[in-house]
Amino acid sequence: MGNASGFYGDRFDAMREMLTGGELDVLTGDYLAELTMLILGRDRLKDPGAGYARTFLRQLEECLGLAHERGVKIVTNAGGLNPAGLAEKVRELASRLGLPVRVAHVEGDDLTARHPGSLAAHAYLGGFGIAACLREGADVVVTGRVTDAALVTGPAAAHFGWTPGEYDRLAGAVVAGHVLECGTQATGGNYAFFHEVGVDVRHPGFPLAELHEDGSCVITKHPGTGGLVDVGTVTAQLLYETAGARYAGPDVTARLDTVRLTQDGPDRVRIDGVRGEAPPPALKVGLNRLGGFRNEVTFVLTGLDIEAKAALVREQMSDAMAKSRPSHVRWDLVRTDRPDAPTEETASALLRLVVRDPDEQVVGRALSGAAVELALASYPGFHVLAPPGKGAPYGVFEDVYVPHGAVPHGAVPHGAAHHDAAPHGAVDHVAVLQDGRRIPVAPAHDTLVLDDVPEPPPPEPLPPGPTRRAPLGLLAGARSGDKGGNANVGVWARTEDAWRWLAHELTVDRFRQLVPESSQLNVTRHTLPNLRALNFVVEGILGEGVAAQHRFDPQAKALGEWLRSRHLDIPEALL
Repeated sequence: MGNASGFYGDRFDAMREMLTGGELDVLTGDYLAELTMLILGRDRLKDPGAGYARTFLRQLEECLGLAHERGVKIVTNAGGLNPAGLAEKVRELASRLGLPVRVAHVEGDDLTARHPGSLAAHAYLGGFGIAACLREGADVVVTGRVTDAALVTGPAAAHFGWTPGEYDRLAGAVVAGHVLECGTQATGGNYAFFHEVGVDVRHPGFPLAELHEDGSCVITKHPGTGGLVDVGTVTAQLLYETAGARYAGPDVTARLDTVRLTQDGPDRVRIDGVRGEAPPPALKVGLNRLGGFRNEVTFVLTGLDIEAKAALVREQMSDAMAKSRPSHVRWDLVRTDRPDAPTEETASALLRLVVRDPDEQVVGRALSGAAVELALASYPGFHVLAPPGKGAPYGVFEDVYVPHGAVPHGAVPHGAAHHDAAPHGAVDHVAVLQDGRRIPVAPAHDTLVLDDVPEPPPPEPLPPGPTRRAPLGLLAGARSGDKGGNANVGVWARTEDAWRWLAHELTVDRFRQLVPESSQLNVTRHTLPNLRALNFVVEGILGEGVAAQHRFDPQAKALGEWLRSRHLDIPEALL
């Protein structure tokens, strides 16, 4: 099984590269993210027939014939908010190209009608709807919101005949799917040690999983493609957008603390030992709604007296906004300046103002007018990176939980999640075939409340010795990402001795010291000794989610790299 897309906007030629580059049975494509659902929701407001990833159709124009000729099944969540609409477009394309391709789709994730005020509300379905489509002979399966890993668990269940209770096998497929879902992040893309690997990472190949009947797999890539697959690249992706030892999904909870990674040759990493448990009693539902309007302006402060210049323009803008009173105002001074700088740019700091309000007028002309009017009346050297516009809508993401099956309204399954939202009825998961037949997909029969796994014992600490002040990143890799308003930072050590030091040194308190932005937030540390890794979850650091653009790096993509750049007292024996 291969992957040809990690997000909506990924490399266009990846589908053709994967179909022509080597052996392949199933090609998956992940096009959806929290932000993508909001974008597709806005698309559908303008055109009720929209709501899916149009790029996928354009890729199929070139590649549907290739896939049919080579007998490759295509499974994708590009259906977004409108899987039935995209499936029909694929059928029209196949007919126009004269290809006898059977197209099916999965529906039942759309719960928008149950959540008034939301732009899009979609449950994260599992893989058995996909499996039902493939078992009935579908060549292309289009879904809406399913878990990213479902794009792999569904084809695996169909091929091997797995049933819902085979948790270890399903968990192995979930882990394989999680490694594949972000495309080239498993093959050297965005890799902490990209400069040390000794291979060309400019154009990494997309990943493959050779999946076995017992749920084990080998992660690899097509021969001759760029990038690399090693234990480090796979570890990095396993830690991406996860939390603790229990990685919950609608079909199974995979135990990440049981994953074993072994280098199995050049560009081959074997994953085995994965254990699974029954899924939790509820399904996650992602709610996207319009949160209001936002605007921003970045003032450039050059040369001397940076703090005084920032204080002056803040006072001037605050006076100007006193009448309109935006509901949210945030100032950030970024000291990119340096003394005696050789260029004007390196002599300049940036002062960023972001305002939000339910009223477009409050953040529109009121802000832009106030900023522009200061052009000749503020600090010396006044200018901005770009004039503020009229304000733009922003989105808010939150998650709630609904039952797998028929749970009465208002009843919350105990331990379904760390949320207080009551469920709003059951999810109707259905596979819709080429001939219009509808196959209901049964909800999980067995469930298990999600409890935290007890903290494993730490490794033996290193013996005392001399230390040197140095960046954490000399010893450890990191990868970070977003889940709603929270961020996770996965940190892993490359050697056993480095792990013995890291596990004792990088506590929650030390993390808060290194990332001061988290000092007043809830930070949880999860330990994964089998990966020599720590995973930190920082709650609320991203505000109301990526679309709200709460901070400089709204998806926390570089939070891990910032952490790696921070200095610690590191044993000299490790350096």
